[in-house]
Parts: sequence; structure tokens; C-alpha cells
Amino acid sequence: MLDGWFLWFILMWIFALPVLFGIGGFFMFRKFLKKLPKEDGKSDMDWEIYYVENTKHLWTEEQLALLNELVSPVPELFRDVARHKIQGKIGELALKEHAKKMTLDLIIRGYIIATPKRDHKFLRKKLEQLNIRTEGYEQLFQ
Repeated sequence: MLDGWFLWFILMWIFALPVLFGIGGFFMFRKFLKKLPKEDGKSDMDWEIYYVENTKHLWTEEQLALLNELVSPVPELFRDVARHKIQGKIGELALKEHAKKMTLDLIIRGYIIATPKRDHKFLRKKLEQLNIRTEGYEQLFQ
């Protein structure tokens, strides 16, 4: 017969284990969806890697430091993924515009576009901390 603290321990695990599996499964499923090929035969992650690799030479150490500073509010566990996604979006913009080098404008636009709308208030706060004006980018926040 189960009683006392052991009963509560078992009941807690009966509820906690499916919840933890569900959370892990959710994130793995999202990763799986990003790897599925689209109409052009490449997945979102393939394009992200393509843009990062083809614009590596455009980045300076100061710009990479700025990118690292911009993603610093992201929790450590997700920071590398966020940095890669943002760098991919910036690279996409740079290739579309045939940029010869990365500029602050490209970095800020890519940062805003790659950031989910729900995080825009944190994004604005970070840009304000870095003394970067957002007036010229208001259309991207819509």
C-alpha cells in the first residue's frame, strides 16, 4: 500500500513526466519542421546556413560583437540558435541588396525582422540601452 510522501512523489511523477516529454517533443517537432524541404528543395535551416556561410566575409569583429550584444538578453540555452537565426536573416538582406560590407542599418533591420513580434518590446529596450535610435525602423515593428 502506498502512503505518505512516496505516494505524493509517485503522483507528482505521473503528471511531471508527460509534461516534460511534451515540452521536449514540442521543441524537437519545431526543429523537425524547420528541416523539412520547401518547394525549392531547401529547408529553412538550409537557407539559414547558406546565408550565414555566404556572408561570413562581410562581418568585422566589432559587428560580431554587436550581434553578440544584441542577443545577450536571450537565455543562454537558446542564445546560439537565436544568434544563428538573426545572422541568417541579416545575411539574407545583405545578399538581396548586394552589400559589399555589413552596415549597422543591415544589422538592425535583420535583427528586427528575425525577432518574433512578441519580443519587440525587449528588442526596443536593448536597442535603447545601446543608444541606437529606432525611429527609422518603425515600419519593421508593425
